[in-house]
Amino acid sequence: MTVQNLNENWKMREYHSAEYFDTKVPCSVYQTYLDHGLMEDPYFRDNETKALKMMEKDYEFVSIFTPDEEIFKKPYVLLRFEGLDTIADIRLNDVYLGYADNMHRAWEYEVKSLLREKDNEIRILFHSPTKYIKEKDEKDGFWPIPTEAMRGTSHIRKSQCMFGWDWGPRLPDAGIYRDVKLLGSETERLDGVYIRQEHRDGKVILSAEIELKCMDSRFPLCFGEDKELIGNRNIDAKISILNPQGMLTGVIEAKHGEKISEIEIAEPQLWWPNGLGEQPLYTVKTELLRDGEIIDQTEKRIGLRTLTIRREKDEYGESFAQEVNGIIYFAMGADYIPEDCILSRINAARTRDLLGQAVAANHNSIRVWGGGYYPDDFFWDICDELGLVVWMDFMFACGVYGLTDPEFERNMTEEFIQNVKRIRNHASLGLWCGNNEMESFYHANILGFDKQKKFAADYIKLHEYIIPRVLREHDPETFFWPSSPSSGGGFEDTDSPDKGDVHYWDVWHGNKPFTEYRKFRFRYLSEFGFQSFPSIRTVESFTEPEDRNVFSWVMEKHQRNAAANGKIMNYMEQTYLYPTDFETLLYASQLLQADAIRYGVEHFRRNRGQCMGTIVWQLNDCWPVASWSSIDYYGRWKALHYYEKRFFAPLLLSCEEEGALSQDPNPNAEPYELKKSIRLCVSNETMSPEKVRVFWELRDNTSAVLRSGQQDARVDAMSCVWLEREQFDDADEFSNYVSYRMEKDGEEISGGSVLFTVPKFFRLADPKLRVSVDGDEIVVSSENYARAVEIRNKDDNLILSDNFFDMNAGKKRVKILRGEPDMLEVRSAYNIR
Repeated sequence: MTVQNLNENWKMREYHSAEYFDTKVPCSVYQTYLDHGLMEDPYFRDNETKALKMMEKDYEFVSIFTPDEEIFKKPYVLLRFEGLDTIADIRLNDVYLGYADNMHRAWEYEVKSLLREKDNEIRILFHSPTKYIKEKDEKDGFWPIPTEAMRGTSHIRKSQCMFGWDWGPRLPDAGIYRDVKLLGSETERLDGVYIRQEHRDGKVILSAEIELKCMDSRFPLCFGEDKELIGNRNIDAKISILNPQGMLTGVIEAKHGEKISEIEIAEPQLWWPNGLGEQPLYTVKTELLRDGEIIDQTEKRIGLRTLTIRREKDEYGESFAQEVNGIIYFAMGADYIPEDCILSRINAARTRDLLGQAVAANHNSIRVWGGGYYPDDFFWDICDELGLVVWMDFMFACGVYGLTDPEFERNMTEEFIQNVKRIRNHASLGLWCGNNEMESFYHANILGFDKQKKFAADYIKLHEYIIPRVLREHDPETFFWPSSPSSGGGFEDTDSPDKGDVHYWDVWHGNKPFTEYRKFRFRYLSEFGFQSFPSIRTVESFTEPEDRNVFSWVMEKHQRNAAANGKIMNYMEQTYLYPTDFETLLYASQLLQADAIRYGVEHFRRNRGQCMGTIVWQLNDCWPVASWSSIDYYGRWKALHYYEKRFFAPLLLSCEEEGALSQDPNPNAEPYELKKSIRLCVSNETMSPEKVRVFWELRDNTSAVLRSGQQDARVDAMSCVWLEREQFDDADEFSNYVSYRMEKDGEEISGGSVLFTVPKFFRLADPKLRVSVDGDEIVVSSENYARAVEIRNKDDNLILSDNFFDMNAGKKRVKILRGEPDMLEVRSAYNIR
């Protein structure tokens, strides 16, 4: 098959307008108008409202192209749209091709009879998505959705969060967000190659399922199943396997009328998640041949590994743990949402940078949330290369999706088949999940999900029959989970802490203190989080000076979770002194977020075995906003991301303290004897046993050591070890703290400090911080104990080896990984006053 890219030479107009504007694929209404200076930045102040109104109109995209000579001579020519967003009528040379009403799938049309040698015209008319959902809502009735989204959102197969979410704006852009291609085909072409792996006795046996699309028939053919039909067509296939070094390892042959052969890889180079090993990738080249001549070919990469979820009855209930190559490991990572509301801005370089920052913070997992869209091929390639295991939701989130229209059902089924076949061979694919939170919403009748019994019936049909059926046929080797959270389906005890996965939100939505995490030992925590404001430089990008108050109109417009700015201030009141300037408030909010998640993750890692995963909500933002992200829209690391780098470290020393926060921090509580102690724990998420030395010191607020201790520890691979509890009942909770650290081969690899009271009551002495630059390092000096030290430059775009750290009096050196150390500033929790 021959491919011609048709991404150039496009123009766009508002429908019925006389004026066109040049653009190119990927393109959208918003991006085209922004490129021509014809609309205001929808992310600035409250411009979102104007941008939303634009989507009440229809828009037309037009392109003129000349087909390549080689394609024009082929017996079959197809026009293929990889991604149309979303309600579109398509014409070629004034002939109507079809109606594209699902952005989550490709649309393909046979156009040989319509094609001219030159000057072919494509016209795509995108209809208003907001009018569409309103009309569907009026016609089919209200299907419950989150309160932050627009009514009718779940009636359309479009990225749900484009219509608003509790972190995203209502910006339902429209356009061509993936490639447009012209395909020249022979009568037969490849429609799918599924590589199956059998691991046994240190070897890997590779086999293949090869699917054909025959242009002269509506029925697909599969080698090995349709021997007579394949034989009549005189078609063969050959799959060449090249090892990671590029050497030919073996060949799988599929000759017409014969069984497909297998190959044995005797010394396989196994693929491992980040932190557990390397990510070698084998190349799979597939050739389709007629009479020995290649008529189609594809090339993919695979990783040799087994990857599943282990579920076994145990003393705690039933395990839920990711397993790779027979080894269960602790999943550490974050939830991923679309990187931008304007999809044409997302590209491989930007995604690689974002996912690289996840790996830099020791993530080994990433969950693709079900309210966005199925990521591009480059996302999967990058995850394969970086060792990020992907929890892949199908694109359903927090909404009712009715199956009243058979065509809607067929459309979604084709969506599932296309995406499963596109993604299934990737080494990083860890599991498929039916949806985000829908089972739990039905179970608890949240937002009226159980208002009609038919809603539940449609849910079961879609998520426990149709999707599993597609997976059994097209990807039986990948684990399927019906919903997140779930205990296994059927609305049975969906939020059980003893089996399956859990979304836990009592810390944040429930206003519970950070220590509430310690009451639970969930089997796998796939969603939990805590909000913060972004950097002052990010805030400046969407505000005027008069907007810079967290309760202003504009700041509230960039806070989509109801009353969340007030919630941040509620937690602020519990933890810190009142910040008397705006910038300090932003900084303090990030410390709140980082400490909240640290309390959870460190606790769950200390209970490894019972709990086997912590996936933090969320990694990234789709626009500049106050949210749960650890990296803001412009790529700036919040305090949380630096904390993640520490608490997701393969070797971690963490501290379970007993103090006011775990008892009663209320200064007006009836007087009680405050228990003060620490218990240190070493967590080892590596494949080898480790010997470490652990130190602790009780210090006063000048960092003077009052007493100390140390202990050697041996920690088995993939395990954790608790050390003996240390009592400090004689310590002054208002001026004494404990610092702790862990060394391996004389080098400090983990550590921190802990208070026995909440930070606002601790008598922090002025650390008199100073900062200087020494080559590629920044040196911070402190005269006293300094908590949560932040280093930033003028543009606040530094990425450092460490930041937002606690330090004793003395000096600390950190590496500059990105950015220029110009006009450096340094501050600490002492400045929150």
